[in-house]
Amino acid sequence: MGKLLARLQDASRSGVYRARRADEIMDAVKDSKLVRARIRFADKESLLRNIAAALDFPSWFGHNWDALEDCLSDLPGEGHVLLIENAKAGDDLGVLIDVLRSSASSRAARGKPFFAVFIDPARELELPPLFTEK
Repeated sequence: MGKLLARLQDASRSGVYRARRADEIMDAVKDSKLVRARIRFADKESLLRNIAAALDFPSWFGHNWDALEDCLSDLPGEGHVLLIENAKAGDDLGVLIDVLRSSASSRAARGKPFFAVFIDPARELELPPLFTEK
């Protein structure tokens, strides 16, 4: 098992991070039981729709931040790795990061890894790196 996969399976390290590329992360989790999803960041409405589709949210999902947090807290599976691409600075990004941090904390408390990784090639987001890149 690689170091990256071991990290992503460690619920105590759950959180919101950044990485320069998605391919290494996707390769690390491809044969694991972790659910992975690639999500394109867009305006709030499209973003919530993209997340709901990627994670197969129930039909009652209300397409708002509170409903997102509720659905993320109830995700089935051994753990989750969300790769979020094309994030744009602004209020929606800040709220999304807060919701993802809260979800990571609550899932980690139940022993379920949850990683939200923003793909940030230019390293512009003020988030910790998921791993040290060579």
